[in-house]
Amino acid sequence: MKIQIQNETFTLHPSGAVFWESKKIIIISDVHLGKVTHFRKHGIAIPQNAVSENFRRITDVLDYFEPEKIIFLGDLFHSAKNSEWDLFEEWISNHNQETYLVEGNHDIIDQKHYYQIGILVVDVLQIDHFFFTHHPTEKDDLFNFAGHIHPGIILRGLGMQSLKLRCFFQKPNQMILPAFGEFTGKFILKPEEEHLVYAIAGDEVVLINKSN
Repeated sequence: MKIQIQNETFTLHPSGAVFWESKKIIIISDVHLGKVTHFRKHGIAIPQNAVSENFRRITDVLDYFEPEKIIFLGDLFHSAKNSEWDLFEEWISNHNQETYLVEGNHDIIDQKHYYQIGILVVDVLQIDHFFFTHHPTEKDDLFNFAGHIHPGIILRGLGMQSLKLRCFFQKPNQMILPAFGEFTGKFILKPEEEHLVYAIAGDEVVLINKSN
């Protein structure tokens, strides 16, 4: 779904990524690489193919939009380095986009390891009238793209049916991206009148125009 923010065109992709058309920038939040391996190490039964699924989904997004830059909005890795780091290092070597990691609370891997593979780690990134953070941070004069919350929405049908979906959650001066990674969960948000909710339903992004 294409939307306009401050006279700029952004595409909301059902993967959870956002593409800034004029800048050719792809924005991705909360991939949590390493989480599947971390959980499996502690005896939690998660399919091993979930590891490769994260890399496949990122690659599909890059192939589709052909961006020149990637901005990861924090929590790229779930915790310390594990075997998925080696997979990530191999993956990033096959991509030539200028890549930024806006550091999140889970990003405990030493920055030097990112610099060695060509990724610049920053606390905050500003481009024109937009600024990019991990934790949602509102400013009067800038539009904020953030992650961290893993936003979700509950859609209720007739009777007792309900459906929980990931969503892009837009406030007047901010958009919170859904978690990109597998097995990351959702935090259900309740929109107010001035909010826009773009739910991810399978391969579609759908505007949910509601305030209750």
